[in-house]
Amino acid sequence: MKVSEADARAKIMLSAATSEADWEKIMAQGTQNSWKDEFLVILFSIPLVLSFCGEFGRKTVADGFEALSTMPDWYQYTLGVIVASSFAVRSATKFFGGKK
Repeated sequence: MKVSEADARAKIMLSAATSEADWEKIMAQGTQNSWKDEFLVILFSIPLVLSFCGEFGRKTVADGFEALSTMPDWYQYTLGVIVASSFAVRSATKFFGGKK
């Protein structure tokens, strides 16, 4: 009975791993013709570039991040999930969601 139970658990684990791999493949194929990754790279590059644009740029970046930090947690987590899902970084969603 223990052997059959172990076999059943192994099959469940294999099925879960296969489903996860299939999902990631489908998601990667779906983003091949998408511009959202490029948009996010540009968006995240703006504070980097502004940081080198003198006091005005640095103040603008600092003020922006300060304003963002006052947003509700659900909004901040949602931004993190959007970025993580766009770049297929599933483990990052656990970080933003506070799970495992």
